[in-house]
Amino acid sequence: MDHLSALAEGLGAALKARGYMLALAESCTGGMVAEAVTSVAGSSAWFDRGFVTYSNAAKIEMLGVSPQTLEKFGAVSEEVAAEMASGCLKSDALKNSHAQIAGSITGIAGPDGGTTEKPVGTVCFAWAKLNMPTLTTTQTFAGNRQEIRQQATAFMLARLIDRLNDLKI
Repeated sequence: MDHLSALAEGLGAALKARGYMLALAESCTGGMVAEAVTSVAGSSAWFDRGFVTYSNAAKIEMLGVSPQTLEKFGAVSEEVAAEMASGCLKSDALKNSHAQIAGSITGIAGPDGGTTEKPVGTVCFAWAKLNMPTLTTTQTFAGNRQEIRQQATAFMLARLIDRLNDLKI
């Protein structure tokens, strides 16, 4: 079993034990986290839905990300990641979500697109839970496009498990 599969199985066990459903919003990983999650047999018991919102328009239309947030901070920012994660839960953008916890990823996987302030490998993450503060962080990963995407996927899966454990619920 590879590393991503093991993490996805661990996440599934943690979610199932709590009776939670997960929603995901992904940009630079293009659905890689959702793919890892859905590779686990029985994941429909704990995975509600996933969004690949690669364009800014998709982030706005599907998740309710504010155009002003995108303009002020850029698509690769903790602020946008936070709005993406929150948009996966019950909101104006998604009235029918069954998820209680959500994760989001937005970043620059390369090989182009980086800047001095946000080099290739910069990835912003957020984790939201209903009625709890949203947590965010930014990581910088090294490697080629595929390696950066895989590292971001593994980071998301591991931090979702940590987030569930931190909630002590």
